[in-house]
Amino acid sequence: MTGWRRYGRLLIAAGIVLAVAALAFWPDAVEVDVTPVVRGPLAVTVDEEGETRVRDRFVVSAPVAGRLDRVELEPGDPVQAGQTIVARLRPTDPALLDARARAELNAAVASAESAVGTARAERDRARSTLERARASFQRARQLHGTGLLSADEYEMRETAVRTAEDSLEAAEFSLNRARHELEMGRARLSGASGGGGPIDIRAPVEGVVLRRFRESEAVVPSGEPLVEIGDPSELEIVADFLSSEAVRIGAGDAVIIDQWGGGEPLRGRVRLVEPSGFMKVSALGVEEQRVNVVIDFEDAAAAARLGDGYRVEVQVVVWKADGVVKVPVGALFRHEGMWAVFVLEDGRARVRRVELGHRNDTEAEGLDGLTEGELVIVHPPDTLADRARATPRS
Repeated sequence: MTGWRRYGRLLIAAGIVLAVAALAFWPDAVEVDVTPVVRGPLAVTVDEEGETRVRDRFVVSAPVAGRLDRVELEPGDPVQAGQTIVARLRPTDPALLDARARAELNAAVASAESAVGTARAERDRARSTLERARASFQRARQLHGTGLLSADEYEMRETAVRTAEDSLEAAEFSLNRARHELEMGRARLSGASGGGGPIDIRAPVEGVVLRRFRESEAVVPSGEPLVEIGDPSELEIVADFLSSEAVRIGAGDAVIIDQWGGGEPLRGRVRLVEPSGFMKVSALGVEEQRVNVVIDFEDAAAAARLGDGYRVEVQVVVWKADGVVKVPVGALFRHEGMWAVFVLEDGRARVRRVELGHRNDTEAEGLDGLTEGELVIVHPPDTLADRARATPRS
């Protein structure tokens, strides 16, 4: 009997030692971050950087080649349509003439003056011949009426009048040509000293000067841009999206305009998704197909502090719904080829497969597998297993 008691005591002692050892090595509950599954609004957006620009801008260019006076207007100065002179052009200085070229031009002018004198003398001679022929024809008409002059002689004097008239007309043409050649020679000679009045270029529209391409005096060719004019109160935003994202955007989509420098985000609306894309090289050197999306401000007064070429961030809302069961994206992970979450039940983490709908960068729509109010583990550690003990982090 004593032996059985001794043996029972040993068994009890061994059980106590095993229990203490089990408690010592029993794994503690894993502290995890949890959040409840909620029901509320969910919006899916595509985000990109954008840039503001004046909707209607006008580039004033030089209509002709000439010497541009210094442009006094500064960026931001107001201009009135048809009144404000934005630039002034003057004729360019002609090429310099050496002594030989000037002597040749002087000789050409003298020769043209002589030609004018010769042509004038020929005209005067033709005029005198015409007057004499007309007087002779007048006498011949009187004699022909009395029968004292033959018809043949009468016709000869009539022909002489017409010939004299043609000669006078040719002499007039020769005189005019000689005068034009003289004017041309004098113009070539006087062109060496320059001259000519300025051409005032006025603002085509009302607005302000956005940019000034030319400031100092210079010789500019025809079509050279001088200043850019626009109305800064008529702003829009242009953002280039990847073509794979642009196909999800449509005219009329709501836009959230953020990171523009103010406190509250601004509201906008997509006006146009351009039909043609373009290739752009990213900062990493990757060629990407991009599409410009044009966005209008819903409240122009709120955007009054922005100007042309300001950077903003736009979030185009491509899907939105209310009363959606939502789960944080940080709680999702892949399990056996499907999406799953850890649900905290009775102090243990249990894997549950879920079916997802729309999602954005922070939240996802739970179509099946989730119930409002359940606690899901956010950012579960890699060591967390199904049915493992877990406790919310304090």
